[in-house]
Amino acid sequence: MNITENNVHLLEREEEVLGTGMRLPFFPLVVKEAKGDLIRDFDGNEWIDFLSSACVTNTGHAHPVITEKMKEQIDTLVHYNPAYASHENLIVLAEKLTQLTPGDFPKRVTFGLSGSDANDTAIKLARSYTKKTKILAYSRSYHGNTYGALSVSAISPPMRRHMGPLLPDVYHIPFPDVYRSELDSDQESDRCIAEIEHLLETVCLPEETAAIVIEPIQGDSGVIVPPQRYINKLKELCRKHEILIIADEVQTGFGRTGRWFASEHLDLEPDLISLGKGIASGMPLSAVVGRSEILISWQPPAGAFSLSANPISCAAALGTIEVIENEGLVSRSEEIGERVRDHFRQLQEPYDMIGDIRGKGLMLGVDIVADHMTKEPSNSLAAKICWRCWEKGVFLTFFSGSVLRIAPPLTISEENLEKALQIMAEAFEDVAEGRVPDSVLDNVKGW
Repeated sequence: MNITENNVHLLEREEEVLGTGMRLPFFPLVVKEAKGDLIRDFDGNEWIDFLSSACVTNTGHAHPVITEKMKEQIDTLVHYNPAYASHENLIVLAEKLTQLTPGDFPKRVTFGLSGSDANDTAIKLARSYTKKTKILAYSRSYHGNTYGALSVSAISPPMRRHMGPLLPDVYHIPFPDVYRSELDSDQESDRCIAEIEHLLETVCLPEETAAIVIEPIQGDSGVIVPPQRYINKLKELCRKHEILIIADEVQTGFGRTGRWFASEHLDLEPDLISLGKGIASGMPLSAVVGRSEILISWQPPAGAFSLSANPISCAAALGTIEVIENEGLVSRSEEIGERVRDHFRQLQEPYDMIGDIRGKGLMLGVDIVADHMTKEPSNSLAAKICWRCWEKGVFLTFFSGSVLRIAPPLTISEENLEKALQIMAEAFEDVAEGRVPDSVLDNVKGW
């Protein structure tokens, strides 16, 4: 696939005006059009999308049901600041979210604009409600780029470098990673719980600790699924010490993992859930859903944002929920995810660069290693695989340095699914046979 004049010219213009912290360098792409499971550039090139705009477009790009609801709304009410006047879409969406999210208890909702501010809001709510200040979060976690979200994140040094001081009273604990641990699953779970207990006995006394912020499946660290034993012990510990559990479902929500929310895989009923990305299929919207008593623990305007709960974004969210329900996308995510996992399992035998295949539904990570025995991650092999896929017509990326990010739309067609899997198999062969030069590493830096 050739990158031709229009793409290059636009990217040269961008380089003159865009701040360097906004984009991650993968491929020289300027998207002109995206429909369903395909994206197209200004030169007529086309790719099968295996990223879904980083799990934003779970329903595919520009789903007609969703865009029609947005068009209808734009002719009626574009926006009014929800701090001063409500609108019907806000109310209906809040009602729907309290029904969909896990937890058999009365709930309420507050809205924002992005997953980052949802996590900030959850932290503020936890402190407001408990009157305690300390927050526990996880090493290798990613929660966003606003100051609160950045403070609880711990995955990328460039995100935090020279940004301090960040929020005080945030402490990081290890997330159980069975694949790279020398311990078995039970032992790794117990080790990580012991780390929390040690903190609670020393610098984070329970009477000072408000909440633990957890991704039910750690996303950008490479799709790490915690053992059930760990989650069970975590719930017990939090109940004992009256510590809230905040589940960051920004990436894992809205059918991505083969459940409406990843917490359901783990029998987890969080006190607060932060939502974003796939909530409105590409429109700016976020939400925090949680126990009613927590959501009424602060006074206005503590949770007010002038542009939150935009009526068009809420219409997109209601359309998103309708599409997921009517098209059976939650179960489809589980079914297709298992087929994709089987595909990579079959590739493991001829290509020992595939170290581990993990995740749920269509949120999968394929860990690329330099050595199958030592499990040493290989950034260069992952980059080359993604580049060759790019050349052959599949938009595939990697994160955590070496983990292929498998996240196509839940609506991906059977034809394009099979085509993409075949292209990925060819990419593994080309990389294994040395057909992808080292020079591509100058272009693909990754995340």
